[in-house]
Amino acid sequence: MALIKNYKIATIGSHSALQILKGAQDEGFSTIAICLKGRERPYKLFNVADEIVTIKDYNELFKVQDKLIKKKAIFIPHASLIAYLGVEKVEGFRVPYFGNKNILRFESDRRIERKWLKNAGLKLPRIFEDPKDIDRAVIVKFHGAKGGKGYFLAKNERDFKQKIKSHPKGEDYVIQEYIVGVPMFIHYFYSPLNNELEIMGFDIRYESNVDSLGRVSARDQMALPKIDPSYVIVGNIPVVIRESFLPRIIDMGERVIKESRKITKNGLWGPFCLEAILTPNEEIRVFEISARIVAGTNPYVEGSPYTALKYNEPMSTGRRIAREIKIAIKKGKLGKVLG
Repeated sequence: MALIKNYKIATIGSHSALQILKGAQDEGFSTIAICLKGRERPYKLFNVADEIVTIKDYNELFKVQDKLIKKKAIFIPHASLIAYLGVEKVEGFRVPYFGNKNILRFESDRRIERKWLKNAGLKLPRIFEDPKDIDRAVIVKFHGAKGGKGYFLAKNERDFKQKIKSHPKGEDYVIQEYIVGVPMFIHYFYSPLNNELEIMGFDIRYESNVDSLGRVSARDQMALPKIDPSYVIVGNIPVVIRESFLPRIIDMGERVIKESRKITKNGLWGPFCLEAILTPNEEIRVFEISARIVAGTNPYVEGSPYTALKYNEPMSTGRRIAREIKIAIKKGKLGKVLG
C-alpha cells in the first residue's frame, strides 16, 4: 500500500494557499509553496510550507515541474493559477493535479458555462447579446478569474458604450442582467470516491469600492467628485444561510455534478462554488460557477458551521481536499481524483 509520506501537496502561494497547505499538514502531508519572489513571508510566518520554491513569474512554474514530479507532488489548483497562466497552459502542466482539468474550459468561458448551468436546471440572469437590447440595469463582466476587476454597471446602450471605452478592444465580456438581492457564494465539495456532495459553507464578498459607496447617503454621494463603482473583491465574510434554503441548494449542487458528466469525461469533482443572488421573493439566481476552491472558503480554516455538523474535527475545504487525496492513496484509487 502506498504511504502518505511518499507524497507532497503543492500549490501556488496565493489566493487560498494558507488553508490548502495547513489542511495538507493536518492530514500528514509535507507541503510545498511555489511563490513569486517577494511573496514568501506569509507562508514562512504561518509555518504552513515545509518547502518554498521561489519563481520570478508564473510561467517559471513549468521550469520547476520536473522537480515537483520527482518529489511526487500533487498540485492543488486555485484561481491564481488560471488567472495568470490561462486554461491552455494549465492543461499542459504535467504535475499530477487534483481535479478535472477538462472542466476548466467550461468555467473560463461564460457562454459555455451558462449552457452548463442552464442545462442543469438552474435559474440564470438574462444575457444581452447586443448592447442595443439593454432595457434594464446590467452588469458587464470580463472573462477569466479576475476577482471582479473591470466590472461595471450600465443602464442602456449609450451608458454601455461610454464605459466600455476604457477597456481594451477585443477583450471578451458578457452583458448580464443585474439582479437585485443578496450575493451568496455557495461552497461545495463532491467526492468521486463515495459519490457524495457536501456543503462546506457560504460567504459574501466585500467589494471595493461598491460596498463602501453603499455606506454613503445619496445626498452625500451627490456632493462627492464622480466615483465609478468598482467590484474588485478585497475580502470575504462568512454567512450562515436560512436553513429552509438548504434543500434547494443541495439539489442545485447535485444537478450541476450530474450535468458535468455529460459535458466532459468523469465530470466535476472536488471543491466548487455556485455564485448566486438570493432575491426578495426567495429565488436563487445563479450567475457563475467556479470549478475549484474559492477564496470565500478562507474564513473557515477551522471549519464552518456546516462542516462542524458533519465532522468531529476542524475541516476546512483545504483539509477536505487533502483528506480526499489521503483516502484515495490508501485505497489505491489516486488516479480517480487526479485529472
